[in-house]
Amino acid sequence: MGVQDLERDGLLRPAEAAYPIDGVRARFVALPRSVEEASQVLAAAAADGLAVAFAGGGGKLGLGNPPERVDLMVLTCGLDQVLEHAAGDLVVRAQAGVRLADLQQRLAPAGQWLALDPPEPRATLGGVVAANASGPRRLRYGTVRDLIIGITVVLADGTVARAGGKVVKNVAGYDLAKLFCGSLGTLGMVAEVIFRLHPLPAAAAVVALQVEGPDQAGQAVRRLLRSTLEPSAVELTLDEWGWPGRLTAVFEGIQPGVEAQAAAAAELLGQVGEAAVAGPGQTEAAFNQLGALPFEKAEYALKAAFPPAELAGVLEDLGGGRLRWGGGPMTAHAGTGVLWMASGAREGDIPADSAAFGSTVRAITKARERLAARGGSLVVVKAPPELKRAVDVWGPAGDALGLMRRVKERFDPDRRLSPGRFLGGI
Repeated sequence: MGVQDLERDGLLRPAEAAYPIDGVRARFVALPRSVEEASQVLAAAAADGLAVAFAGGGGKLGLGNPPERVDLMVLTCGLDQVLEHAAGDLVVRAQAGVRLADLQQRLAPAGQWLALDPPEPRATLGGVVAANASGPRRLRYGTVRDLIIGITVVLADGTVARAGGKVVKNVAGYDLAKLFCGSLGTLGMVAEVIFRLHPLPAAAAVVALQVEGPDQAGQAVRRLLRSTLEPSAVELTLDEWGWPGRLTAVFEGIQPGVEAQAAAAAELLGQVGEAAVAGPGQTEAAFNQLGALPFEKAEYALKAAFPPAELAGVLEDLGGGRLRWGGGPMTAHAGTGVLWMASGAREGDIPADSAAFGSTVRAITKARERLAARGGSLVVVKAPPELKRAVDVWGPAGDALGLMRRVKERFDPDRRLSPGRFLGGI
């Protein structure tokens, strides 16, 4: 079976202008509505030597290097069924095209939720896995890798592979579920996932502290993390004008415990500044802003990852770079060492042949050097293709690149799945 057979069977159509990745447009689009159809699509693509990329809600297509080529875009939105919810076991099995927001609504009547909160409103389960996406509550609940216990994938040649199940257990060979987390469509297509769930919190409280600079922010976060308190999230936000910033600690659980922890946090943070437990209206406003990325309308954005203990130093290091970068807003999952930084620039503001372009490239390079000295890294998460090609969005690959290349060769020996998009040009 080849492309012509897929067109005849209605599984494939011309791509037109749908879902470009950094300006690289596919020739065809496929919309499988079952794992079997997805297998047929990828088998036909293999037979004709087509390069394939995948999209769910489309919110992460800008992540990664520009692909070398894309012949076929496979959309997972047709795989949109919640297959099983075992409420008594706190487990859900669903197809990759199910939107995370829809799943949360489905689980809520049972008093449960999937404890992932990436900010993209269109995020699908497959996209969350492929991008290893998470949000502020990763501090308490972990990332996708901590919550996924089973997966069904379709490999480059159309083979369907399954791993894991409804219980957490050890398996021989590759741990497919964790291997596909963050693989960005370079190893295969995520078709179904099994996640363990958590009870919905019965109550929540927010403690807010105004911080005047990096040292105060770092001191406040250290006090929280070294205490016996268990916040769900600790967020730091700065607007484009810089300091002061706002540190927000979120507590969730049963009402008495939440109230006690919030009061203790306010007392603890009060030792470094003016902290208070937010009132009902302020709490709702804080939750509405929780995890909002600062670069929704910006054309350029960075993501830094670092040991949480290095927060103050990272903020100092990136402060000057942030101003050269364009003076955009900044937000950090301060308790887990993840920082998002946006530029104030818009598309076309930094032409590729301009002095500003060269200055931006140098600022990114310098920021990477400073972060590396603190055990961190820097990824360009949003930028025009010209800038991506100039800096490599992932940065230095490190010692793991050889192993990653061998895994890629094992799963995709012909390099047809999102070629060039991942770390090291994988």
